[in-house]
Amino acid sequence: MNLRFPLYAKILVWFFLNLLVLGAAFYVVFQIQFRTGMGSFLMTQASDRIQAISEVIHAELNATPNAAWNDVLKRFRDAYQIQFYLFASDGRQVAGETIELPAEILAKVTERRGLFPGRGPPPGRGPNRSPVTAPVEPHPKFMLHTIHPSRYWMGVWLPPSDREPRRLGPVTLLTMSSSLRGGGLFFEATPWLVAGFGGLLFSLLFWFPLVRGITRSITQMTHATEAIAEGRFDTQVPAGRRDELGRLGQAINRMAVRLAGFVTGQKRFLGDIAHELCAPIARLQVALGILEQRADDKQQAYVEDVREEVQQVSSLVNELLSFSKAGLQQKSIKLEPVNLAAIVRRVIEREAPGSQKIQVLVDDSLDALAEPDLLARALANLVRNALGYAGAAGPVVISAAATGDQLTLTVADSGPGVPPETLEQIFDPFFRGEPSRSRDTGGAGLGLAIVKTCVEACQGSVTARNRQPSGLQVDLVLKGDARSCGALRK
Repeated sequence: MNLRFPLYAKILVWFFLNLLVLGAAFYVVFQIQFRTGMGSFLMTQASDRIQAISEVIHAELNATPNAAWNDVLKRFRDAYQIQFYLFASDGRQVAGETIELPAEILAKVTERRGLFPGRGPPPGRGPNRSPVTAPVEPHPKFMLHTIHPSRYWMGVWLPPSDREPRRLGPVTLLTMSSSLRGGGLFFEATPWLVAGFGGLLFSLLFWFPLVRGITRSITQMTHATEAIAEGRFDTQVPAGRRDELGRLGQAINRMAVRLAGFVTGQKRFLGDIAHELCAPIARLQVALGILEQRADDKQQAYVEDVREEVQQVSSLVNELLSFSKAGLQQKSIKLEPVNLAAIVRRVIEREAPGSQKIQVLVDDSLDALAEPDLLARALANLVRNALGYAGAAGPVVISAAATGDQLTLTVADSGPGVPPETLEQIFDPFFRGEPSRSRDTGGAGLGLAIVKTCVEACQGSVTARNRQPSGLQVDLVLKGDARSCGALRK
């Protein structure tokens, strides 16, 4: 039993899995590149910059008289647009603008009171006055955030001067900014942008297989339904998926099979009916011939009216037979090279011999792959239709052109054309632009349907469009014979 996995559940699982993977990745980044607390915002490059600035300030303060320390810090404040302060380990302010430190900052400043970083306890403080090495890193740093008002503080513990330890003892260099960026010293956006871009790229790669699978299935179903709408009911959709799209694909396949059965049954039914009607129509025609011989002059007009009606029914039955046969024999038709110019001449000799209303522009070297009788029937219906509806408006032009491996046979007239909204319907069986179906306005609407069926049986396609300023153009697109298409390309 195949378990179905709904599409919405698949998307949700994929989404949360993506979040889980991204969260784990960022956690690893925080653990590797960041420190704990607010100091976690100090990435390696930012920490190195702060270390370098503190060493420069430390060196300048050692080389500057005490009275000028405020000027040194002021210069750095103007350069980086953040405040610099200097505090002793007992919490006493040594340099910088006078400020009252928040309690948590003061606690950090005095946290190492009495320690000389890297030197151990001061003389007289350790047991037996022996030096003890403190496991403290040189220039340790901390970062804190205070509120009311919001301020970001960075502290760097500086050791006493090696040359004059009593002049600049152990102090804390404080920097304060109202923003986390801190003049570019506290926080550097570039690593975060790189990490964000990496996360985005990972998400794209992570989601691509799922989205691509969905869009591929939708594209396949779109192409399949378009083919089914064109009457190619043998089209099938790959239905290996186990979600809603898989069910939709299976439904499309079942629909195509059932539509194929319905259409085939309809054409077979029409063919059977038309075939059955042939015998009584033939008997009617024989009876009319006998009646015409025996009728007097007054009855001849009535007989002629009946003959016209029987002829109309006979024409309709023949069209039904042509339509059903062309549709039912598509799979068994064998295509062969057909000279288009010869087919055009054959059709004109039968439909309009000696007519000046038809202009032919077809090269004798053009050969198409088709079934000769079906192609001739399709072209004959188009010529008959063009002469009947637009013969008085100008010549009917029959032309042909090669495009790549295809040949396009065109029948164009200068008549009124058809309403634009009906262009896609004129090839449907029994469709007519006029509501009536009298002999004055045409037949039963099977002529163009037969054209489409015959051309599709030849593995081609048919389209129609209105010409400007007036007229209708019908294009029959067929496979070109390789030899003639190759000769034309040369």
